[in-house]
Amino acid sequence: MRGTIPGLGHRRAWIAAVSCWLAATAIAQPADLLESFTPPAGWTTPFPAHRVIGNLYAVGFEDLGVFLITSDAGHILINTGLADSAAPIRENVESLGFQLEDVRILLCMQAHFDHTAALAEIKALTGAEMWGTAKDTRILEDGGFSDPHFGGRVTFAPIQVDRQLSDGDLIELGDIRLTVHDHPGHTEGSSSYSMTVTENGKDYRVVIANMGTINPGKRLLVDPTYPGVAEDFAKTYREQKAMDVDVWVAAHGSQYGLLEKYQPGQAYDPGTFVDPDGFLAEVERLETIYLEQLAAERATSGRD
Repeated sequence: MRGTIPGLGHRRAWIAAVSCWLAATAIAQPADLLESFTPPAGWTTPFPAHRVIGNLYAVGFEDLGVFLITSDAGHILINTGLADSAAPIRENVESLGFQLEDVRILLCMQAHFDHTAALAEIKALTGAEMWGTAKDTRILEDGGFSDPHFGGRVTFAPIQVDRQLSDGDLIELGDIRLTVHDHPGHTEGSSSYSMTVTENGKDYRVVIANMGTINPGKRLLVDPTYPGVAEDFAKTYREQKAMDVDVWVAAHGSQYGLLEKYQPGQAYDPGTFVDPDGFLAEVERLETIYLEQLAAERATSGRD
């Protein structure tokens, strides 16, 4: 049975809020918009930690995805929230019976402040290494200053990257085997991660997916936000549509229908987040938006 598009109601509310903000600041440049940007409530609304499947746990917020992958040799933490998110992330990790200090590797899916702002603090607290893609490394290390879209100012605490990652790299920690996928466009170095989880003798293909969303003000063809951005988005949609996915989560809860799939206190079931059709539907929806923007830019510029 083909799944419905996840989180549609919450996504519409977020889009409406951003549209109002854009209308009020229509003449501003993308970097200037951050000055007046009020984060959506879901970015700071606490959400109980819960097991997604196997050794993958969600430890973030209602609409900011932070993920913990555990092993006996230490843990991997993917993303943070805003600058003050270290304490609530710690509380969520400890509520599951784990310790933040046992995190050995820090990853992010995209070098934007809403997913990176507490990385430096958590690195200092835990001694974990920060691993990042080559094209997001400079942005992580200068606190967002060199971000071609929202740069020109420091938007989060800079963090030193200890190891650069490439497409297809295998991250190994204890029994964790996590594959890196180069899924650029949202940022130059956006990445997804995949692994196989076995539950009750059944294998589940799990993806922590960075979706190809196009931020307000991003330009694809006419004076592109960065060279090759249109091709990067096309690559991401093409490769994500070809992925074999059973379970998926994403950088924002509204992208993968968190509130529709899970309610706080719900008993663990490995099938809760199984949604291959929903993943494909969301990728195709985003690709349609991309194609519409390409057409609009071509029409405006007179390009064929």
